[in-house]
Amino acid sequence: MVTEAYRRLIEDGQAAGRGRGGTVVLAAPVSAPPPAAAAPSPVGAVFTDDPGPGVFDSLRTIPARVDLTPGVPDLAAFPRTAWLRAERKVLDRLSPTAFGYGDPRGAPAFRDAVANWLARNRAIRVSPDEVVIVAGVAQALGLLAQVLRHNGISEVAVEDPGSLGARRQLQGWGMTTPPVPVDGGGVVVDRVRAPAVLLTPAHQFPTGVVLDGRRRRELMSWAEAGGLIVEDDYDAEHRYDQPPVPALRSMLAEHVCYAGSVSKLLAPALRVGWLVVPQRYFHETVAAKREADLGNAVLPQLVLAELMTSGELERQLRLLRRRHRRRRDAMIAALRRYLPGATVHGAAAGLHLMVTFGPEVSDVDLAAAALSRGVKVQPLSWHRQLPGPPGLVLGYAAASPGEIETGIEALAGLMP
Repeated sequence: MVTEAYRRLIEDGQAAGRGRGGTVVLAAPVSAPPPAAAAPSPVGAVFTDDPGPGVFDSLRTIPARVDLTPGVPDLAAFPRTAWLRAERKVLDRLSPTAFGYGDPRGAPAFRDAVANWLARNRAIRVSPDEVVIVAGVAQALGLLAQVLRHNGISEVAVEDPGSLGARRQLQGWGMTTPPVPVDGGGVVVDRVRAPAVLLTPAHQFPTGVVLDGRRRRELMSWAEAGGLIVEDDYDAEHRYDQPPVPALRSMLAEHVCYAGSVSKLLAPALRVGWLVVPQRYFHETVAAKREADLGNAVLPQLVLAELMTSGELERQLRLLRRRHRRRRDAMIAALRRYLPGATVHGAAAGLHLMVTFGPEVSDVDLAAAALSRGVKVQPLSWHRQLPGPPGLVLGYAAASPGEIETGIEALAGLMP
């Protein structure tokens, strides 16, 4: 019986005779999976008049020789040396207990660094104990949506045009997002009908408008009458002609849920941001964060705290402003040269420009045609719920001046 068992194992390929070496058991071979059927090219399918929830994921996977996607900083400028130096400092002094589960609000050292950063750069006076560390502004919006729904708010008005990504994030958590028009002064406050409104007042996405003084006063009156503001401090640090305007949170602490991140300062891949909410929502926000993921990874927080407290992050910001300004100037020059009929918006700050065209242009078709030529842009109509002129949203921070000129020249060749 034993001999028969060995024979069957050898026949099945599970064992092999080695003569004087005896019989050995063989590892089961790992069979290669069958080749997947070639997926159809997504280039033609990604651009539609009604983009789905995963449209940005799909768009990111499509290669392009010139990528003018908005909202991306100069990733080649990531301070690798400074990051490694800060990481070594952190690891050298870190106790073993620090590698356990942390506070769901975030590492105390990082919350302290963020509170000081907000005081220095955004005129926000806040205790470190009021800061909640989150996985970027996207998670901040998700947590707020949960908390607000629990408190009877299921409607958050959004700017129009305004970020499709932010709108999708709120809608994914069951919020309705009625549009409020934006003009040269910012959001039109007297058109807000919802109990809460999401704003990008420091540098409105995508128009680039900075909320002016009159609208700020109107917004203060609206908030004091019971309205709630969700402030996405989008691109606030990247202002080129004068210092950034103070955050709304600095003037209306108990009426503003404030969110910011390092995505435009360092890299979106870090997935680190912060959220400051009125006291009445604080404990529910911390509970929602705890239930979501038990808190952000601690080590990156401590490295960021070192970069903030050492002044390295401010040095990085000064470097980025110089680089981004040169690329913005290159894009404006290319637009004047190749698309003189386009209207340019939002040149004073940020990482992108918005351009608008006449009604004869389909911005979705133009973006699709550009991608087929290897140039990646976003159609303005994606970021609208209300009617408005067609256009494109063009990021310049992550592209070289030469790539920017190549991309704009390609767009000009596709215009009707």
